[in-house]
This record gives sequence, structure tokens and C-alpha cells, in this order.
Amino acid sequence: MIELLNGFLKELSHAIDNRKVLTKEEDRYCYSYDASFGQYLPDVVIQPTETEEVATLVKLANKYGVPIYPRGQGTSLSGGPLPVEGGAVIDCSQWNQKLEIYPEDMIAVVSPGVLTSSIDQKANQYGLMYAPDPSSSNVSTIGGNLAENSGGPRGLKYGVTKDYVIGLEVVTPEGDIIKTGGRTVKNVTGYDLTKLIVGSEGTLGIITEAILRLIPKPQATETLMATFHDIVDSGKAISTILQTGIVPAKMEMMDQASIRAVEDYQPLGLPTDVEAILLIELDGHQVAIKEEIEKVRVTCEEMGAKEVKVAKSKEEALELWKARKLVSPAIVKIKPTKISEDATVPRSQIPAMFERLKEIREKYHLHLVVFGHAGDGNLHPNIIADIRDHEEMERVEQAVEEIFHAAVELGGTLSGEHGIGTMKSPFMEMELGEVGLEMMKRIKESWDPNHIMNPGKIFPSPGQRLVLRND
Repeated sequence: MIELLNGFLKELSHAIDNRKVLTKEEDRYCYSYDASFGQYLPDVVIQPTETEEVATLVKLANKYGVPIYPRGQGTSLSGGPLPVEGGAVIDCSQWNQKLEIYPEDMIAVVSPGVLTSSIDQKANQYGLMYAPDPSSSNVSTIGGNLAENSGGPRGLKYGVTKDYVIGLEVVTPEGDIIKTGGRTVKNVTGYDLTKLIVGSEGTLGIITEAILRLIPKPQATETLMATFHDIVDSGKAISTILQTGIVPAKMEMMDQASIRAVEDYQPLGLPTDVEAILLIELDGHQVAIKEEIEKVRVTCEEMGAKEVKVAKSKEEALELWKARKLVSPAIVKIKPTKISEDATVPRSQIPAMFERLKEIREKYHLHLVVFGHAGDGNLHPNIIADIRDHEEMERVEQAVEEIFHAAVELGGTLSGEHGIGTMKSPFMEMELGEVGLEMMKRIKESWDPNHIMNPGKIFPSPGQRLVLRND
């Protein structure tokens, strides 16, 4: 492998500026981990900023059998960019030169390293918005969001990343440059390769440019907070509100553990004697949402809400949302290791999933906190632990496996927005079945015959299981 790697690097030095090739151990170490678990040192890191550079290095990787791993800012929670077999990390985070808005066509054309929030901010200047809003949007790149098909709080009303991608430029696993889709909203020419590539987690190619659909920015918003003594009642309230025909822009929930963590971290005056808080945001025409927010308030009260507060100003709304934004930093103050999952169930099964999570928390005696995008069933059960405690981490692994089983048994999915990566691959067959998983493997095989493009992701190795401990 060393000889092949040396051959790869030698030819690469003639094709790419050496300042874009990092070989020092201290540089490579920075690319050995992401926001999930596991650490794998790459042999080299390459920072391309042109499509032709990517095509060249991918062809060389095929020639020498060097694994390559596309990477954005490394915010993945599932191990998506980890170089599990060594080889070359392709760091696209410096590739942010293009961010063009075409207001008449309502599209954006972007480089893969552009921060996701920057797209929305620039679109806002034209009265438009880029709807997908992962919680990491201020630090994550659009290329990473495309690879993982990221979601976010606005997913309930507006959908996820794939719903806003109409065209791509991609370097295939064999080094060819292809364009999928285009600049038109309607495009049904042949297979939908755009949707196939979005969410493929870097296993089918490297995205070098994207054409994104923009939508008009809503005129106004209204925000409401409702507290519930019983978390199951909050789940029923979610379903009932949606059945009225009102579709909030955001519908987030926090359980009692996350409420208490926030109050211990930065007191906001939240009630700690309730089991759940719902935060709901409506957007649209100013007159219409005034009427809708009143219907939501009444529905919450009918479903057993202890208290319902409607924000009277933009400042009050920001203060209500502050509680939700503080959950993640608050809970890691309790213990140093945060295992963040995103098992997703049908809306009708949200109350049942809450019950299952309660049972799992008690069964394994763990600090399990539940929050997330409850309106679309995308819950975030977070387990707070200490990775140095091997016995505790064994219980964590068992609990996480039961969370996945519960989601699938309730008609849900392993992941709503975090992706599969390395962490969830052992459970893929449980959801897809043997034949379904085999069909995906056939697609991968046909696109990547030399198995160089982000190997070790999505598809489990024989006997692979979830391991979070540092053994």
C-alpha cells in the first residue's frame, strides 16, 4: 500500500498545487475525526477548489487503489467522512468561491464549500429563502448537507435538502464529470440521478457544484410555547394540530431532562415540573397566521397543556426559541459524552415512541434526553454518558440499538437527517430487508467498481456491530 500511495502522491504533485496537499501528521490528524465516534488517520488530505482537480485525483486514486473520502466541515454525527481505510480525505471546505443568486429563476448556484446559512442570508436580500435549515447551518457546508440529505426544524413544512436540489455537477467514482438535472424546476429526462446522489453520503461521487431551488420568504411569523405535565399528551397535541390542516414552519419539543439541563445551565424561568415543552412557529400571511396561532393555542389547551404562551413580539419569540437552542450545550455540561440520535417515526406514532424511550431510559438506567423536530416525527434521543466508563458505554450501545428497533417497529426509519455513515450501518438490513440492501449494493458496485469512493460507509461489514467505546 505504501508504494501505491507514493505513486499516487508523486503523480498528484504534477497535477495539483502542492499547497493543497497536506501530508504532515499534525495536519492529517485534524481530519481523523468528525462529530461522531471513532478516529482514523488519513494518509493525505487534499483541498481542491476546481472540478478538474477533483477529476484528476479521482482518476489517480482508481489507478493506484487509494480510498478517497469527501469531507466538508466534519460536523457529521454518523461518521460520514471518516477515513476508515486510510487513503485520501478530499477537504472541500475551502471551495466556497461561487454563491450566485438568480432571483428571476429563483435558484442559487453554489460551490460545495459554501456555508449553508450563507445561501439563505444572500437569498434573503432578494426576498427569497433557502428553506433547509440544519441546526449546524452556520458551520456546515452545503456539500456536506447534500451528501447527507440534511434536514432541520423547518423540515415539517418545507421538507429536507433533496427537495431543493434541481441540478448537480458531480465527479463520479471513476473520475468522470457529469451534470444532473438543470436550472428548470421541471425535469423528467431519464432517471433522477440528482436525487440518487443527494443523500448517498459521498459513496457515489463528489459534488462539485449545485443548483438549488429558492422560495419566497414568508411575510410574517408567530411563535407559541406550550407546557405539558405528560409527554405523551404533547405527542397527541402535535398530531391533533396537524389534523386541523395547520402546518407549522417549526414544531419542536423538549422533555423534562432537557428543560432542567437548560435551567441549570442558563436559567430562563422554564417550568421544571412539566414533562414536555412544545415550541411552535407559524409563518405566512400576517392575517392568516394570527387566526392559526389562536387555533393552535386552543388545541394545546384541549390536549391538556398546563400553560400556553404566545409571543407578543419578535424579541419575545427569540427568547422562547433560546431555550431550544441551549439544549445541546446544556446537556454536555452534565457528562462529557453526547450520543445524538435521530430515529424518526410516523407522526401518529410519536406518543408511542415517547413511551418506548421512557422504557429504554429506565431499563438501562441512563441519562436519556429527548428533544427535536417532533412535528415530522424526527426525534433526537440524546444519551449523556462518559466514554471513559466502559460499563456505562456498554449500556449505551444496548440502549441505542433498542431505540433503532423501536423506531423501525413503529413504522419509522433509522435516520431522519443524520445519515447512516459508520454508526448505523449494522442496522440497515433491519429496515431495508436483505433484498432491499442488496439492490443498494448493486448500485454502489456499478458506480464504483474499484471500491475507492468513501468505503466503509452505509453498507455493514460481516458481523459489524455498534461500538462506541474506546477499547
